[in-house]
Parts: sequence; C-alpha cells; structure tokens
Amino acid sequence: MGGRMADLAALALGAGAVTSHGAARAGLRAARRESVLRAIDAHGGDPELSAASVAARLGVTPRYVHLLLEETGQTFSQHLLARRLDRALWLLRDQRQGHLRIGDIAGEAGFADLSYFNRSFRRRFGDTPSAVRARLRNLS
Repeated sequence: MGGRMADLAALALGAGAVTSHGAARAGLRAARRESVLRAIDAHGGDPELSAASVAARLGVTPRYVHLLLEETGQTFSQHLLARRLDRALWLLRDQRQGHLRIGDIAGEAGFADLSYFNRSFRRRFGDTPSAVRARLRNLS
C-alpha cells in the first residue's frame, strides 16, 4: 500500500510540474506575442517593416512571429495594416498636421503606395482620407 501512495504522490507531483511548465510556456508565448505587437506599434511607420525584421529584432524566426499572431485571429499583415491606418487617421484628425498632404500622411503612417493607402483607408473607414479630413475641418 505504501508503494501505491508513493506512486500516486509522484504522479501528482509530476502532473503539477507538467502543468506549471505548460503555463510557463503559455506565459512566454503571450509575452512574445505582446513584444511582436509592440514592435508593430513602435515601428509600423517604417515601410520596410516585415515579419522577418520583427523576428530578427526579437531573436525568433519569422514563422514563429506568424504563429504567435495566428492565435489573435489576424495575420502579421493585418495587424500592421490596422496600425498604419489608425496612425493615418490620427494624423488626419490632428489639427497640427493640417499642412501635410494626404501623400505625406500615408508616408508618415508607413505606406509606400498611395493608391493602396487610399483603397485600404476607404475599406476600413468607409470614406477617403481627403473626405475625412474635410469633414473634420468643417466640424472645427
């Protein structure tokens, strides 16, 4: 009977170790995912930003970056596009940036292609950047 108790205790301790190891791995993945998202936020204005450049910066593989973000339900490109569009909208709303042309705003937000910027902006916000800016100016 003593052997069984020892086996049960060992099994219980072993299972706990596996569970805590799994939790530690999940915590590490979450921390790495946050690092990837912070890198996208901090460097999204760089038109050359890619999963490979973020991976190199964080010391992981590009495939791992994609796997981490897969768990969010969005791809690297989708996260990056959303960040860039949010930045562009912020710049359009900022009255101190009123002197910037739409092309300048697109470039500042990280878009290298103005027509792609305009299409993406319209798809996300339902209107062109120029129309959004005009509407905001009329509200002031």
